[in-house]
Amino acid sequence: MAVTDFFAGEIATELLKQLITICRKSALCKASSEQLISHINSLLPIIEEIKRTGVELPQHRQRQLDDFSVVLRNGIHLCSKVLSSSKWNVYKNLHLARKMEKLERTVSQFVSGPMQAHVLADVHHTRIAVGVFDERFDRLEKRLASIKIGGGGILETERRCEGTLGSLGVGMELGKRRIKEMLVERDHLVVVGVCGIGGSGKTTLAREICKDDKLRDHFNNRVYFLTISQSPSIELLKKRIGELISGEHDSSVFPQWKLQCEGETVRKTLVVLDDVWSLSVLDQLITKVPGCKFLVTSRFKFSPSAIDHTYEMELLRDDEAMSLFCHFAFGQESIPMSISNNLVKQVVDECKGLPLALKVVGASLRDQPEMFWASAKNRLSRSQPICESHAYQLLERMKLSIDHLPAKVRECFLDLGCFPEDKKIPLDVLINMWVEIHDIDEEEAFAILVELSDKNLLTLLKDARAGDMFSSYFEISVSQHDVLRDLAIHLSNLEPLHLRRRLLMPRRETLLPKEWERYAADQSFNAQVISVHTGEMGPMDWFSMDCPKAEVLILNFSSSQYFMPPFISNMPNLRALIIINHSTSDAVLHNLSVFSNLTNLRSLWFEKVSFPQLPDTTAPLRRLRKISLILCNVKDSFNEMILDLPYLFPCLSEFTMDHCINLTELPPSICRMHALKSLSITNCDSLWELPADLGRLHSLQILRVYACPNLQKFPPGIGNLVCLKYLDISQCVNLKCLPEEIGGCISLEKIDMRECSRVIDLPRSTSSLRDLRLVICDEEVSWLWKDLELAIPGLLVQVAEECFNLDWLAE
Repeated sequence: MAVTDFFAGEIATELLKQLITICRKSALCKASSEQLISHINSLLPIIEEIKRTGVELPQHRQRQLDDFSVVLRNGIHLCSKVLSSSKWNVYKNLHLARKMEKLERTVSQFVSGPMQAHVLADVHHTRIAVGVFDERFDRLEKRLASIKIGGGGILETERRCEGTLGSLGVGMELGKRRIKEMLVERDHLVVVGVCGIGGSGKTTLAREICKDDKLRDHFNNRVYFLTISQSPSIELLKKRIGELISGEHDSSVFPQWKLQCEGETVRKTLVVLDDVWSLSVLDQLITKVPGCKFLVTSRFKFSPSAIDHTYEMELLRDDEAMSLFCHFAFGQESIPMSISNNLVKQVVDECKGLPLALKVVGASLRDQPEMFWASAKNRLSRSQPICESHAYQLLERMKLSIDHLPAKVRECFLDLGCFPEDKKIPLDVLINMWVEIHDIDEEEAFAILVELSDKNLLTLLKDARAGDMFSSYFEISVSQHDVLRDLAIHLSNLEPLHLRRRLLMPRRETLLPKEWERYAADQSFNAQVISVHTGEMGPMDWFSMDCPKAEVLILNFSSSQYFMPPFISNMPNLRALIIINHSTSDAVLHNLSVFSNLTNLRSLWFEKVSFPQLPDTTAPLRRLRKISLILCNVKDSFNEMILDLPYLFPCLSEFTMDHCINLTELPPSICRMHALKSLSITNCDSLWELPADLGRLHSLQILRVYACPNLQKFPPGIGNLVCLKYLDISQCVNLKCLPEEIGGCISLEKIDMRECSRVIDLPRSTSSLRDLRLVICDEEVSWLWKDLELAIPGLLVQVAEECFNLDWLAE
């Protein structure tokens, strides 16, 4: 992208206009807006100078400016949210003000840092003194190389695994140009399709098109990406598409697909529908709205009546396939001298130009001896049945990378087929599952995860803070290409149904499979893991199933009412129960009497449900160690008269609550859970108070109270937590001070207090924290700790890193 294109659409000018308006209307955002105006005004003269010279930057430097253009574009979106927010919505305005402050710091660092200053200065001076500043350019190269923009949100494995058009070759670049031309220059093409077999790079191509600056400028930055998959929620997707096109939330006109466009300015919009599996689904999602276009990716070529024009993915050319394979097999773009060229070419030929197969097979052969390569080539060549489909051939070729995994690692890979397609898998769920059914500890389970990631068999996505000491697995999630998920399901289903170790539903269906019902009539199932994916289930929708060996049950559904399966009573060895509701509203669970028989249960995961009020007849779950409540409604369930936590869960050691927005206070009975070692209360907006007797949790080692903006103080009893090692109070924006008694936490090793800007003083007792080794805070708070840094041997005060990552704008 040229320098003049960098500010195409008058991005900076548009942002300035909005910031000036904010200064007049929003007192909370006025200070940060004024600072942003100052920063951008300082850039405008330099921008005009560059435009007049016509000089273009080298590609690697231009990329830095491209990233900054994204900062400004997303700043416009944030400003729009600020201007549209009601002044009566105090919490939302505080939340937006915090984001405006982040944006200001991001722009400030970008503008005042060495990268921006030197890049723009070099552009200006190269007009008059080419060749004079070679040494200066060399120094600039080193500085630019050290700047990481956009980092912190994704593990290195994901960046390597995703692939880019550059690594996939000229053919993909040509495809990008053709599709962009259809979308931008050919107004009569409203619905453009991209079709190709699984693993051919359709999604990669679509995502790269969405990032293209000229395309984004054409659609005024209104480019949206939605994943559809095999079992979509049509009504939810229709509502979401309506909101994206109209720019309004809870739009009532879009469910009927009727827009009142007369007299309104046409708003150009591009909606990408990725991974569409049926024409009936596509017909329901496409609507004819002036200015709106759709890009549809699918494994199938739909008829011209549905798609105006379809681009068919081409397989990689021989040289492109070789380059991609070598990147993952050897870490370079060509065959090393020490490896047989002929053998490598034979292996690459067997991958048939499929990008996903080349990446997965290449990663599986990395650092393997030549005899292993020869064996792999022979196995690949045998997996080529002439009569089978391309999809089956792809699965058979990639099966090679699974066959040579260690037995336990292979089993863990196959477990990934238990989760719905195109959904992030919480790592906490995955680790718990592996620990329970494979008899390994958490450290070994995480090592297996990394090994699968290194072989491109899954992708790790993480919070910027994950991996730190005391960080939670909850901060990391796993995603997987749907072809790799198909491979896991394919390999799990090779045995007869009643003998399978995993009983899986590949996609969401209305009811349980008929095949299961036929087998259940006269024999039991051997399955260790059972994964169900349905809609609303009532008492008559279930049938009897005998599952004596089941240790993990995963219930995925989309509904507001859900009757728990009666066959849980026939699972005496059940250790992990995972209940995930994928609908937009909380689900009410029925038939809770099944919990009375779960005497071996060790882990419970509830997501987007009303936390159940267990029957009085429920016996204590004495082996339960971990409970996670995610996006749950807990308003009535935590009534002290209803829920006696120590009685029901006498041995609970980990309790997590995240995004339970109507949680105002914890039940006092939680303070009698003497086995509790980890308590995490995160993103609970309504929480305003912690129990006065919190200090009675004498075994507590980890306390997270993260992003609870209404919490203003801690109870004095916190000083009695003598085993506490980690305290996280980040984003508790109204917390004014640490408790005076905190010095009693003699085992405390780490405090995380990012974005606690209202803390203006530290209690004297903090000097007693002799085991404290790390404090992470913002720069404006860090000076409070400087004297203690000298007084406590080994203490490190770390200012929280700011990175040019705007993921938080999409929250």
